[in-house]
Amino acid sequence: MVRMLLIGYCFSIRSERRLCQEVKVNLAYRWFCGLGLEDTVPHHSTFSVNRHGRFRDSDILRKVFEEVVCSCMKAGLVGGEGFAIDASVIEADASRFQRVKGSEVNWTDKQRATRPVQEYLLALESENPPINPDQKPKAMSPSDPASAWTTRGRYKVMFGYSLNYVIDMESPVILDVEATPTRLSLETDATEIMVERIEDRLGLKPKRFAGDTAYGNGKTLGWLVERDIEPHIPVWDRGKRSGAFAQSEFTYDAERDIYLCPTNKPLTTTRRVHPSNTIYYRASTLDCGGCQFKEKCCPKSPERRVSRNLNETAREHARALMQTEAYVESSVERKKIEVLFGEAKHILSMDRLRLRGLSGARDEFLLTATVQNLKRLVAHVTIPPPEPISA
Repeated sequence: MVRMLLIGYCFSIRSERRLCQEVKVNLAYRWFCGLGLEDTVPHHSTFSVNRHGRFRDSDILRKVFEEVVCSCMKAGLVGGEGFAIDASVIEADASRFQRVKGSEVNWTDKQRATRPVQEYLLALESENPPINPDQKPKAMSPSDPASAWTTRGRYKVMFGYSLNYVIDMESPVILDVEATPTRLSLETDATEIMVERIEDRLGLKPKRFAGDTAYGNGKTLGWLVERDIEPHIPVWDRGKRSGAFAQSEFTYDAERDIYLCPTNKPLTTTRRVHPSNTIYYRASTLDCGGCQFKEKCCPKSPERRVSRNLNETAREHARALMQTEAYVESSVERKKIEVLFGEAKHILSMDRLRLRGLSGARDEFLLTATVQNLKRLVAHVTIPPPEPISA
């Protein structure tokens, strides 16, 4: 059945009923699945039973995915020095027209009996709930509550999941895949999960790690620097102001833990940590009130304030790396991941999910990534040897 699912995702046969019919009459499919001419093809109803049962209990789809990655490594397709990460939005199997505003839903007994709702309600009681406790969702789907209401998809608004890939920039081979609701905070949190899983299960640790600005927050950069991984990621900087002194024009004095403004006046702090691991430094009202640059620096407030992230050292290290040739090279190579997203959506028909719930999205993403790696492995190992040069 796993081989049949791989055929289905390889040739965009998303319906199990149609897949069983195709395997029944196609000799190549039968050969790949290990079925003889007289062997019985599994019934389409057995797929859902096994997918929600022993497939998920044994995590067999991830084991198959990792086995294919190991085969790519043995074939020399994985360099292991540079990784890249990105996410793409996939539409959930949930109608955007049948949404409930807010995060509170009066679940009926019929809805509570469905797997996606049961999975969602259990996740709410876990350590990692599917919703952001600091920001309630604007809308929720009664049929797939774990999906996120987003404006980043094909339509203006829709429910979706994020397909998160970590690839080897040399091949590119997909080294890990993770499904998350389409929320930027969950996508960046998936970085640590995937990098640690790659190291634990595949024994690979990158020297450099590339991504776009969404991954340039202090938490992610600090985590990478702590593990001696060079973050080739543009820093997410909110310190720029239109028509005012930029934060880069303020000098930080580490010994006194103060900032000095362009006129050499100090900005002090109480060391109170605000949300997003931020500490604020404020200038004296007297210093700013008599300053000739006040209208340019802080025209709408009595004093100037600058922020500093607890991981500012890692952010400064990332800024320094942005000036290197290796960073420029990574910026080009990491775009290979966009080719994989395009292939998944337009060739493998992964533009809308068929399964509901976070576990359903995870199953579909694992099968899609496995097929993409298999295609690259087959293309590599079937390259004919070069013909000898005649004298």
